[in-house]
Amino acid sequence: MTGFLDGIKVIEFCSVAAGPFCGMLLADMGADVIKVEHPAAGDSMRAWPPITSGYSENFASLNRNKRSVALDLKDPGGQAAARELIAGADVVVENNRPGVMARLGLDHDTVREGNPGLVYCSISAFGQSGPRAAEGGFDLTLQAMSGIMSVTGEPGGDPVKCGVPIADFTTGLYAAFAVAAALRDRTRTGQGGHIDASMFGCSLAVAALQTSQFFGSGADPVKLGSAHPRNAPYQAFRTADGHLALAAGNNSLFAATCAAVDRPELVHDARFATTELRSRHQDALREILEEAFADRTVDELLTTFRAAKVPCAPINTYSQALADPQVEHMGWVRPLTLPSGDTTETFGPPLWIDGRPHGPLRPPPALGEHTDEVLGAMAVPATGRRAS
Repeated sequence: MTGFLDGIKVIEFCSVAAGPFCGMLLADMGADVIKVEHPAAGDSMRAWPPITSGYSENFASLNRNKRSVALDLKDPGGQAAARELIAGADVVVENNRPGVMARLGLDHDTVREGNPGLVYCSISAFGQSGPRAAEGGFDLTLQAMSGIMSVTGEPGGDPVKCGVPIADFTTGLYAAFAVAAALRDRTRTGQGGHIDASMFGCSLAVAALQTSQFFGSGADPVKLGSAHPRNAPYQAFRTADGHLALAAGNNSLFAATCAAVDRPELVHDARFATTELRSRHQDALREILEEAFADRTVDELLTTFRAAKVPCAPINTYSQALADPQVEHMGWVRPLTLPSGDTTETFGPPLWIDGRPHGPLRPPPALGEHTDEVLGAMAVPATGRRAS
């Protein structure tokens, strides 16, 4: 299958999550992504467990379809090699603190002089300028700073973060989308540009419902557990043997829910007559429904609600989610060969293109695996470059 970004060369100066995820999304779409790593240890995620035959499966999950070049960017020879790589590239993605790339002579303003069509994407905690630009950050601190933690968890509970590193991966998605859009614009103008993707900004941007609630009401959104501020019944409910998620977010679905559990009179209860009223009285509604669910199991209720075409779901673990027959049908779980030769599994690109799962998966690279292959073809001096 031809990749949408075939022929696009990306140089990635990134570690851990947001930047590598952006690079992987571009690689999945066909770009040749060359990951530049320090010769001694490389991307710090290489040390994250689980480790299979000396290789991190966390690292593998974010770095498939890439090549690895080991360069010491504090060495003049390594810097020269990096500049030559950039000179022949279409895209640079970096997620260092603002100022680091400038100290290395690899910042946008410097390298664009020799490559005006270069799309240069900088990912950072707070952005390339402003009063917080010099501050670092990780997913936890950005979830806290952006307000995500203030609306996550049970009412009155301690602060908790979203279990998925949403600040990291949201920023990687925004960055990859912006890179693809900038490449499209380059076909019109011949010019590249500098994309400034901040985790703080991207985390606020995906909270559009929460920020608009504040702008419209002047009140801060609050923690609601699994509930929704404007829909009900729309949360996790206790049953005889566990919990299930029920999303009856409009009048017809509410009526179907009531009929399915033999409580048709609830449709005519003045407290529950509209979506807005149900959300206002959702604590009372939850108590009534959980009483109706008390002698029924999760599986029984799922069968009942699915037959009534009411959206519902079990509260899956990841092992249960990955074992769902829809995952198998879509071909999302794929075999992946590690540099050791061992085979593991990974969750591949979730997209289908023209009726097929998207793209083949190439193994994630060993540290410096492609140094000689990439730099040798450019006749770069050995100074500053070392394969691990």
